[in-house]
Amino acid sequence: MADLDEIIHQPLRLKIMAALNALPSAAPGLEFSRLKRLTGATDGNLGAHIETLARAGYVAIEKAFVGKRPQTTVTATAMGRGAFARHVATLQEIIAASARQHAE
Repeated sequence: MADLDEIIHQPLRLKIMAALNALPSAAPGLEFSRLKRLTGATDGNLGAHIETLARAGYVAIEKAFVGKRPQTTVTATAMGRGAFARHVATLQEIIAASARQHAE
């Protein structure tokens, strides 16, 4: 059984990656404010966790201005999508092994 991804496993980062991976790979990502609403995180906490994911290569951050307002968009990278898929597969293996053991 593979190990869980320690970067993704943290609860807020798992929520961020789940939200981003729910989008089609061609989607432009999610705006910071939308991620904030989806995760219930504060600005600072969400920003710190997005930075951790970006340093790992799991997300890309795009900053732009819409009118005079700054807008940050976060997108899962191919590397991040792969890491998330492996993490979910490992969780599924744990659940299946537990179910098998319980059935014995």
